[in-house]
This record gives sequence, C-alpha cells and structure tokens, in this order.
Amino acid sequence: MNIQIHRILGVISGSRSEWIGLHGMRIAMAIVFLWIGGLKFVPYEADSITPFVANNPVLSLFYEHPDQYAHHLTHEGELKPIERTWQTGNDTYAFSQGLGAVELMIGFLILAGLISRRWGLVGATLGFLTSFVTLSFLVTTPEAWVAALGDAQHGFPYLSGGGRLVLKDVMLMAGGWLVLVDSARAVLAGGPAMRQASTRSSLAVSPVQS
Repeated sequence: MNIQIHRILGVISGSRSEWIGLHGMRIAMAIVFLWIGGLKFVPYEADSITPFVANNPVLSLFYEHPDQYAHHLTHEGELKPIERTWQTGNDTYAFSQGLGAVELMIGFLILAGLISRRWGLVGATLGFLTSFVTLSFLVTTPEAWVAALGDAQHGFPYLSGGGRLVLKDVMLMAGGWLVLVDSARAVLAGGPAMRQASTRSSLAVSPVQS
C-alpha cells in the first residue's frame, strides 16, 4: 500500500480522530435538539407535527380532539386564522411548547457532555431513547406513507416527505448510542471529561508501517 495513503488511513483510524468524531456527533445531536426544540414554540412547526401526535396512542392524550386533526391541517407558510383557533383549542400549541422545552433540555444536556460526562450521560440517554419514539411514528402515522390518490406507488415502502424525515432518526439512534457509550466510559473512569479526552487523544500517535 502506498505509504502516503497508509499514513492518511492511520490518522483517520487513530484515537484522536475518534475523539473528534464523538465530540462532533455530540455537538451535531445538540444542534438538532436545540434548533428543532426552539421551532416547537412557532405555530407552523406545531401544526406540522399534528398528524404524528394525533395518531400516537400515548401522545394523542395531550390533544383535546385528536380524531379531528385531518380537517384542520395547513401547509407550512400558510396562515388560516380559523384553523389556528381550532389548534389552540386542541392544545396543539401548548403541547408543542412543552415538547420543545423537553427537546431544549435534552440538547443542553448533550452539549454539557463536553465538560461534564455525568450530565452528558443523561442527555445522551434521553437523546437515544427519543429516537425510538420518533421512529414509532412510521407505525402509527398514516401520513408517513404516500397516500393512495391514484398513483400506483403508495403505502409501504413508499415514504412520504414526513416519513423520510422520520426515517433519518435511525442515524440519530446510532449516533446517540455512540455518544452514550462514550459518556458511560467516561463516567466509569471518573475525572473531568476534557482531561480524559486529552489523555485519549495523546495516545493517537502510533508507528506507521510501510
């Protein structure tokens, strides 16, 4: 193997690269939770998650009229005061704000893992478990699949826009597990997170064989 390629692969496969990847995943997860959690306080985002919440056997309990949601859906960017009034009475916005607060909390806890692995462990655990809830929407939400409106391709395995968005959480699940494992190891080892990270990264240099 070409020595330069071998050298590059050695750097990529080293523990320093692993450290960068794990912290990068931690930051990426935090960005997702913080950004989307913040949007949960905006009406259009609350409206857009209505089908997912209304069809979930547990989350639907937070809505006043989950069985009526289909008659009050709006497109993103569309303003219909009458439907907004219904959504308010349905507790759509109250639930969305509560959910947003939870997602913001998870995002900050995950981010805290950069300096406190104990808090980071809590955040990583919650982030990992959240992906199971989100992926369950593929089973409970009819709107996750292309509707039978005349085209031959509908239903399983034809994901709608919402379904494709949900499916991406399999990556969040995998990333959450990696961050969870890293946080658990750090908690068991004890000591400041960044000091442990620096120690691991200092071991990254290894002899390169030709």
